[in-house]
Amino acid sequence: MKRTAFWAALAIACGIGVAMPAQAGTTFDAVKARGILNCGVHTGLAGFGAPDDKGEWAGLDVDVCRAVAAAMFGDAKKVKYVPLTTQQRFTALQSGEIDMLSRNTTVTSQRDTELGMNFGPFNFYDGQGFLISKKLSKVKSAKDLKGATICVLPGTTTELNLTDYFRANKMNFKPVVIEKQDELAAAFFAGRCDAITSDSSQLASIRSAQAPKPEDYTLLPDLISKEPFAPAVRHGDDQWFDLVKWSVYAMFEAEEKGVGSANIDSLKGGSDPTIKRLLGETPGLGKALGVNEDWAYQIVKQVGNYGESFDRNVGANSKLKLPRGLNSLWNQGGLMYSPPVR
Repeated sequence: MKRTAFWAALAIACGIGVAMPAQAGTTFDAVKARGILNCGVHTGLAGFGAPDDKGEWAGLDVDVCRAVAAAMFGDAKKVKYVPLTTQQRFTALQSGEIDMLSRNTTVTSQRDTELGMNFGPFNFYDGQGFLISKKLSKVKSAKDLKGATICVLPGTTTELNLTDYFRANKMNFKPVVIEKQDELAAAFFAGRCDAITSDSSQLASIRSAQAPKPEDYTLLPDLISKEPFAPAVRHGDDQWFDLVKWSVYAMFEAEEKGVGSANIDSLKGGSDPTIKRLLGETPGLGKALGVNEDWAYQIVKQVGNYGESFDRNVGANSKLKLPRGLNSLWNQGGLMYSPPVR
């Protein structure tokens, strides 16, 4: 035992990588024993988290829940979705009602530190914008909204950004604050507000899913903030945090390597080292995470790579048809990037 401790200490001192057994934590153990993942999602935001026509939860954020379940259990369906409002989401995570939060949540320093959260990889880069009726023909930019009545969700970075923007530009506005997203959108479309503000992706979703006539509404060109979204877990369980973040990274890496749900089986037995690790043909990564060696294979096979998830939920093959933009891979002009999967 003393000899083992000596060599481990020497390896650390010399910066040598030593394979150590995974140490599970409270959340990791609880999810594994329960056999199902409790994942906090939106109450209903098309493209990110909402029941589809068959009553099945779908969306970019929902796919993160599914990816983690696929990695943990080998079954992407082993998820219990917990719909949460903006004001409920953090309390639900802190209290242990959910195991992870995957609900278009912006990462901020205060949330990362004071609220006791660890955020995984950014799964969507966004910015705050404004949706208006085309009847307001004189409004061409956010600075034309001086004195306007604006619908906004309470307890969000959106509300803070709105106040900061108008104060910085020495403009006044009248807020209409409603907690539930559906009710807020209904108030806007009923004419109670001149504009509604939120993340631009959310506004596109609202226009697509809830506007009486989507073509009658337009997004102003201005973005007044940075809104990087990421899944979150509680502080204090590194093993669980590792599994969540590498589940997302696996989707990025699979897209970069051209590995998708349709072709993944045909790539078995190949020579590419990264693909062999994604398929579980080269062992080690699964053991380090505390799951089966085919964890990444199950994610891609059952959920798809990041590009598939994006296109299906918010991109070219969805009703939202959002451009990839910053959400493209790093080698295609975007910011999506996985550390080496090795």
